[in-house]
Amino acid sequence: MESVSATKKTFVGTVVSDKMDKTVVVSVSSKKKDQKYKKIVSFRKKFKAHDEENQCGEGDTVRIIETRPLSKDKRWNVVEIIEKAK
Repeated sequence: MESVSATKKTFVGTVVSDKMDKTVVVSVSSKKKDQKYKKIVSFRKKFKAHDEENQCGEGDTVRIIETRPLSKDKRWNVVEIIEKAK
């Protein structure tokens, strides 16, 4: 595993697409309390991440880290596969 700098963001999410070459789409979910109504709201954001060896498959849980822009949409790198899909 690479050494992780304190200034780079990391997220844990689920791979929702692995159809592209060396790229996966990772869905990251988070929950936040609404300031006015105090209701907990779920958010989901998709990130395109670089997967050099095409090891990730749909449904895998992965950790991604912020990196330099690799293409128009790709600014994240897959650091590790936490759990493979069954």
